[in-house]
Amino acid sequence: MVKTEKHVIEFENSQEISAVHHKTSSDRWVFFCHGFGSNKKGSYEERCEAAVENGWNAVRFDFRGNGESSGEFINQNLTKKIEDLKAVIDFFEPENYVLFGNSFGGKTVLHSTPDLNPEKIVLKAPVTYNSIMDKYRAAVKNKGVFEHISGKPIDSSFFEDFDQYSFEETAEKIDVPVLLFHGSADTTVHPEQSLEAGKILDDIAIWKLKDEKHSFSEEAEKKMRKQTFNWLN
Repeated sequence: MVKTEKHVIEFENSQEISAVHHKTSSDRWVFFCHGFGSNKKGSYEERCEAAVENGWNAVRFDFRGNGESSGEFINQNLTKKIEDLKAVIDFFEPENYVLFGNSFGGKTVLHSTPDLNPEKIVLKAPVTYNSIMDKYRAAVKNKGVFEHISGKPIDSSFFEDFDQYSFEETAEKIDVPVLLFHGSADTTVHPEQSLEAGKILDDIAIWKLKDEKHSFSEEAEKKMRKQTFNWLN
């Protein structure tokens, strides 16, 4: 059985980040970043267990405003997610590590990479180009507050922060190997955006999974986990 330790990482203004460490004796680490309104449970538990089976310490955590971490979702933005990821890494103090980002967690990983300098990054259906969020931007402009996911509202302050980040500019600063998975039937984050992003990232391998949507089937999840650790090892 995989040994796990739960941690509460204290943040500014008495806020807290909930994290779980799946432990092994190696000095290799991988940190998992969940999607926009998701949390560290479900598939992240399976991914962390697979990491340990392959000789990696694994950490999954909830961004503030999600899961067991403190804070309100409407107050969170990309800058704060980047801060959360850095705080989690600083807490565990690994010498070297890999980052895994799913969907908006992928965008967090991409924009964190130039400063955090991981050994490699793994992305699943990542948000890359800001245009992916245009339909939500339009809804916020029309309604003031919009919930793409029930109970997870965003307002104009989200986009004021979001517009500070450019994938094109960040991609030029990324000089670590990238492994990217995307389902061909994904209608949430279209696979064409990942293929286009692959043209400006220097060292990237892209796996396009036939007929898979934004949420992978169990078969696709198993393929992704196997290929991820084959690539990392």
